[in-house]
Amino acid sequence: MTKVIAHSLFSDFDIDLFKAGKHFKLYEKLGSHVIEVDGVKGTYFAVWAPAARSVSVVGDFNNWYEGEHHLNVRWDGSGIWEGFVPELGAGTLYKYLIHSTNHGVVTEKADPFARCCEHPPMTASIVWEADYKWKDAEWMQTRKDKNALDKPYAVYEVHLGSWKRTNNNDYLSYAEFAKDLVQYVKEMNFTHVEFMPIMEYPYDPSWGYQLTGYFAPTSRFGKPEEFKLLVDALHQNGIGVILDWVPSHFPEDAHGLGFFDGSHLYEHPDSRRGYHPDWKSLIFNYGRNEVRAFLISNAMFWLDQFHADALRVDAVASMLYLDYSREDGQWEPNIYGNNENLEAISFIRELNETVYSNFEGIQMIAEESTSFSMVSKPVNMGGLGFGMKWMMGWMHDTLEYFKKEPIYRKHHQNDLTFSATYAFTENFMLPFSHDEVVYGKQSLLYRMPGDEWQRFANLRLLFGYMYTHPGTNLIFMGGEFGQSSEWNFQKSLDWHLLEYDFHSGIQKLVKDLNKLYQSHPALYERQFSADGFQWIDYGDAENSVLTYIRKGHDSKKDLYIACNFTPVPREKYRMGIPKTGQLKEVFNSDDVKYGGSGMKNGVLKTTKKTWHGYERSVEITIPPLGIVVFK
Repeated sequence: MTKVIAHSLFSDFDIDLFKAGKHFKLYEKLGSHVIEVDGVKGTYFAVWAPAARSVSVVGDFNNWYEGEHHLNVRWDGSGIWEGFVPELGAGTLYKYLIHSTNHGVVTEKADPFARCCEHPPMTASIVWEADYKWKDAEWMQTRKDKNALDKPYAVYEVHLGSWKRTNNNDYLSYAEFAKDLVQYVKEMNFTHVEFMPIMEYPYDPSWGYQLTGYFAPTSRFGKPEEFKLLVDALHQNGIGVILDWVPSHFPEDAHGLGFFDGSHLYEHPDSRRGYHPDWKSLIFNYGRNEVRAFLISNAMFWLDQFHADALRVDAVASMLYLDYSREDGQWEPNIYGNNENLEAISFIRELNETVYSNFEGIQMIAEESTSFSMVSKPVNMGGLGFGMKWMMGWMHDTLEYFKKEPIYRKHHQNDLTFSATYAFTENFMLPFSHDEVVYGKQSLLYRMPGDEWQRFANLRLLFGYMYTHPGTNLIFMGGEFGQSSEWNFQKSLDWHLLEYDFHSGIQKLVKDLNKLYQSHPALYERQFSADGFQWIDYGDAENSVLTYIRKGHDSKKDLYIACNFTPVPREKYRMGIPKTGQLKEVFNSDDVKYGGSGMKNGVLKTTKKTWHGYERSVEITIPPLGIVVFK
């Protein structure tokens, strides 16, 4: 095998940007790249290891022997080691063997920029050329309109390893998902899919939230171009793709980023800021320029190379606060004496400004569980710059309310109405995510009280209330058909439940709610604005009834919603209406096709009788544990 030849993909300008933390396409330079040099095809390697004394590429091509292929350190103080190995191509297994200047420490690391990785538990990087021709030009050209904040977001959250498996409990492939999953999501009328992390990760029980291969789709389901095929298929069917992204922490696995070159290269050197006690993981050093460039380049990579339409940024709260999950004495205040991580906040703002300015029509979504202000406000207004934020408070309050027996709900009406006091402080997404159906919390269905009929009626009401509440919507897989058991990442969802009417009824209901949401602008045009919501009456706690209006830009298309949170039907229930005319029922969760009792409303005429502060009103029927929507 030919020795390493001196070669570089870096210009002086590239190096200046890298040192300044402003090079946001590092994936075009660092890592392994199959190129031609002087007419000879081979692989160029480049790795950042400033504390290294020597760096060798070891792999299946040299029997993992370090003496054969030493990289050359650049002269410019960048800490980058590089070189070209002729006749080395795609499919080659490799790692970097690093001798550190730190007391003779030796590390053997996977490539942080590898485009492909071995199937865990194997840990080598793979030289890869992802040759793929995209066919989603129509989607990409119109994405700005379909993916905007005033458009519907009905999101189906998916863990690929457990959505569906073979009869032998083996994984499906990306190519199989491109048929089965895409067809299902389209039939269910979801607008977007959110994939739990598909970047390479070593430990299955982490569900992908502890990454080692930041630039490689996991090999569990196939090769990188096959994941592109899946994204492409979704786009061709008009479905947006949201990727979970984890810049908050990374695992200590020996082949990963931790102690990379014998120094704290990627993680903060102070354990009070560089180690996460809950997750037993390492925290990025957000104040180091090259680390910021690594992370922003990674976000850019998935938006650029894999046509992602949005990134849902995981565990933002853990990044924002120095005392997150720490006791007194385990953290150090910032220069102003408070608990905000100023370097992380600066990084998040730069991240959002960068990706929004580089990609038209994308969104950044924060999974942020605290009351940190202006998460989804623009950076130039003092915000963090995200497009949306998960509404964790609404989710907790709503589930807390729904688990109560209906007889007690009249004492807890505030659990439902409180969200309206802050619903428009952020651009909120309403999530019933994977976190709500694990660790003994039970499935959504079995958090509902009552007999079997009431459980399903409660779940239908829960989803109806969710879709008519201001904000966008997310449902974790299985919830859409009333999965009975908690989510188990080691096996398929219980698809056989669809043989039973109540479960298939929930599925039909979610399918119709997705259609309702997309076909009525009143539910999405002003979903983040107080102008898009108005109470009719939030004070009827005695009957556990809520009535409200959803508004779009055209007042003629307003929707009027009534919810009954008890199993007692509310017949001839008078509801104030601000207009003259007829009301037509456009959705009823008690429909027989959903498993309901079939109580319906015909065409109703408003009468000149003052009610709820309006001069006109109408008598409606609100079915037991039901929600009715009128136009």
